[in-house]
Order: sequence, then structure tokens, then C-alpha cells
Amino acid sequence: MDTVAAGIGISRIGQIAVNAHDVERAAAFYQDTLGLKSLFKAGPGLAFFDCGGVRLMLTRPEKPEFDHPGSIIYFAVPDIQAAHATMKEKGVRFEDEPHVVARMPDHDLWMVFFRDSEGNLMGLMSEVRK
Repeated sequence: MDTVAAGIGISRIGQIAVNAHDVERAAAFYQDTLGLKSLFKAGPGLAFFDCGGVRLMLTRPEKPEFDHPGSIIYFAVPDIQAAHATMKEKGVRFEDEPHVVARMPDHDLWMVFFRDSEGNLMGLMSEVRK
């Protein structure tokens, strides 16, 4: 299957922006709590991380119309129960407990939702092989 979208050549997500009112606090959360690799910071209002080849940008909302929670980012983890327990120990506020959302022929899809340091809703997902 071709991974390039027809027409303009989109092949992958290059970067995702996440709103943060306190970029330093958010950067500490993404690096220390989630364990993402810090790539670089640009000025006082931007921090960049690597998440499996996708760049995650933490940024202050530039205009009032951008000052709202964004799309949910789903972080894939190999063991959702262990990730949930570790994050809870670090004080992460979860919305629910890990649960099965879909049973597939060869795996079960598990998810759990949490809030980052800025109140953005995020998810963990794990494909558990049968």
C-alpha cells in the first residue's frame, strides 16, 4: 500500500502543536513525566520533542482564537497498565482507567485518557496481541 496521499504527496505527520500557557512547565511534563526526547527550545515560548519521528511542538497560543485545547494526541505504549501505573506515581491526572475499546481478530485495543500539565486531553493506546 502506498503511504503517500494522492495529489500533494503527504506521507506522514511532521509536527503536532500543543497549546501551553506555561511552556517551561509543559516541557518538564513532556520530558520528565512522559519521557519524550527534547529536541530544542526556541525562545521563551517554544519547545520541541521527538515522539517516534513526529515532532511535538509546545507553544503559547499566538492569538485568542488559538487559545483552546487541541486535538487529542494518542501516545502508543507497549504496556498500558505499566505506563498508567508509572504516570499515576508521577502525579498525572487520569480521566479513567485503562480499558478495551475494540476487540480485533489478532489484538485488543486498549486506551486510557489523561490531562497534561496544561489541561490538554491526551490518550495512551496499546495494541495487545492475543
